[in-house]
Amino acid sequence: MMENLVIWPLAVHFFFSLILMFGWKNIRFQKNVTIIGNSVSLAVAIYLFIHIYQNGTQTLAAGGWEAPFGIVFVSDLFAATLVLLTAISGFAVSIFTVVSVMNARLRFGFFSVYHFLLLGLNGAFLTGDIFNLYVWFEIIIISSFVLISIGGEKNQLEGAVKYFALNFMASMIFLTGLGLLYGLTGTLNMADLSVKIANVESRSLVDICAVLFFVGFGIKSAVFPLYFWLPASYHTPPSAVSAIFGGLLTKVGVYALIRVFTLIFIEDLFLQTLILAIAFFTIISGAFGALINNNLRKIFSYLIICHIGFIIGGLGVYTELALAGALFYLVHDITVKTNLYLISGLIYRLKGNTNIKQLGNIYRDYPKLSVIIALILFSLVGVPPLSGFWPKVSLFQAAFANANYWYIGALIFGSLITLIIAAKIWSEVFWKNKDSEIPTRRFIQFDKLKNLQKAQFVVPIIVLAVISLYIGFGAQHVQELVSEIAHDLKNNRSYIDAVLNQEQ
Repeated sequence: MMENLVIWPLAVHFFFSLILMFGWKNIRFQKNVTIIGNSVSLAVAIYLFIHIYQNGTQTLAAGGWEAPFGIVFVSDLFAATLVLLTAISGFAVSIFTVVSVMNARLRFGFFSVYHFLLLGLNGAFLTGDIFNLYVWFEIIIISSFVLISIGGEKNQLEGAVKYFALNFMASMIFLTGLGLLYGLTGTLNMADLSVKIANVESRSLVDICAVLFFVGFGIKSAVFPLYFWLPASYHTPPSAVSAIFGGLLTKVGVYALIRVFTLIFIEDLFLQTLILAIAFFTIISGAFGALINNNLRKIFSYLIICHIGFIIGGLGVYTELALAGALFYLVHDITVKTNLYLISGLIYRLKGNTNIKQLGNIYRDYPKLSVIIALILFSLVGVPPLSGFWPKVSLFQAAFANANYWYIGALIFGSLITLIIAAKIWSEVFWKNKDSEIPTRRFIQFDKLKNLQKAQFVVPIIVLAVISLYIGFGAQHVQELVSEIAHDLKNNRSYIDAVLNQEQ
């Protein structure tokens, strides 16, 4: 039974996606089932995480074909942590979705596709086969394309086309690199690749292959200069969809970068220099993009780009401390970015607008809610001792130790711009007293909703805020977790032995 535990996070979402297809037109049925499904998924993810934390890496050979000849699923502490974060975000967003997304959109099988998206994310985190990773990426792209285009509004379709075009190009580059890698090594199992890639004589071909993977995963992660699809698309769908996109979709690209460049392409000065250079320009360009925008969701989109630079910079420094800082920031960023998009949806429900120049009075009208959102903004900035502060300490220490001063400058600049933007949002949206407010379109006002519906808007935001506070105030526990993951990534022998069934 424990042997099959690795596949449970996939089986749960696949099962509930099929169940939801039978209630295609019954909206109430879909809403109830999706919350139940995400509750079960969260329970499974917690159980998997505890089991992996206590017992170490678990594997499952699909069809009984042992690695490296068959497809293998692997749950180490890194994968289990991301599966848990996916379940938490998925659960919170599902509650928010049932009251924030119009029934007309839900009738197109929204929740069934939503579970397929979470299935694809979990599959990408748990696969131990690099071609299978490509397959899971395709499931993610197809599901997210449907979610981003449901509703058929002009801006949605425009954003969906840009999103699909760039991600399709990334998939083709990934597939090209995958073919080259298979030609060099004759294997697709990532643990086996880690062993065999070191024996390839043509290091120039290995570097070319690594660059192809970096470009393919980099596009999916929204790094400089191919990030333009993200701010062009993430603001177009409903806030609940943007929340799961902003919290998790770019992070699966980051996960792939970290996994591949700590397991297959290891300790290469050229690659480390390239990654640090891209991280620098990603931070700077994302920060400027956020600074010049007035639409809340576009601001958050550019902040995603900026902070992705923080994470991949830690990969570029490539010490245990830097990796631990990058992983800590990844944990923090998934939680906070998911919450920020939910907050943007709530603000739209409150005021009928997301342009910060046309907003105001929220603190006057909703003081308690405003205080909660202020804590989330402080976490975003990294005000000590909140969640965004601690990973930066590790990143700064690691960068100083390696004399990566350009990266240090970018971290300081990105943090300063994030502070300015958070202050700007608070001043314009919450603190400012505005005499008249004109909604951009018709909508059901928040005050006219039933108490249960109000709770379903606010509770997910509070839940994610509490998790962010735990990450900050319980930073010692998170630091221990990410330090153990970073140690395993730098010393990947235990992963290889677990997959290939070798004696340790």
